[in-house]
Amino acid sequence: MLNSLEELAKTIISCKKCSRLVHHRLYVAENRPKRYLNEEYWAKPIPGFGDPNARLLVVGLAPAAHGGNRTGRMFTGDYSAETLMKALHSVGYASQPYSINRNDGLRLEDVYLTAIVRCVPPKNMPSREEIENCSAYLKNEFFLLKNVRVMVALGMIAFNTCVKILSELGVSIPRPAPKFLHGAVYRFEGELFGRTAPLLIASYHPSRQNTQTGRLTQSMLNDIFKKARRMTLV
Repeated sequence: MLNSLEELAKTIISCKKCSRLVHHRLYVAENRPKRYLNEEYWAKPIPGFGDPNARLLVVGLAPAAHGGNRTGRMFTGDYSAETLMKALHSVGYASQPYSINRNDGLRLEDVYLTAIVRCVPPKNMPSREEIENCSAYLKNEFFLLKNVRVMVALGMIAFNTCVKILSELGVSIPRPAPKFLHGAVYRFEGELFGRTAPLLIASYHPSRQNTQTGRLTQSMLNDIFKKARRMTLV
């Protein structure tokens, strides 16, 4: 385990474990759409972002092709980021209701944003091997973010990966295994690195696919973070 978020960030940014993802993130940057022709793409893995003393950890799937892969910051510069930031701002976690680029002045308080995969995957579908390759980084964040009391997993893949990693780290997972249900809250027995295991809240991912079909509304996502806020204070 690395002993600081800064050291972890450097390690993540230099990662080349997954050849498919390395190729794809560079391909996206080299074949950018017209609206971003004049922008320089980050096109590297993306570390987590937020308050190192956070009591809330938000876990997404992966950077967006023209969001994080372009801007170099988690949940920044795409539709999902806009929806998520409105929700975080509504509860006081974010200083502003938008996340445009690394110089937009956004400050996060009591929340840390991360993902199970740090490079943009083709069709937003990382392979099991790619998720496994990245899992060490999420485990290291679990170790370093010592005040986390609640986690929100955005989407089924993030939810199932969080459950799997918690189990691998010694947290007692009930049988049958927790199911992904929007708004469901799971409490686990045992400790995580000597601390009480965090609560896990399931939420639909704030993707355009979910919001435009009505599966997830802005008010539904706002309610998830209202619930998370209350639970960090218990």
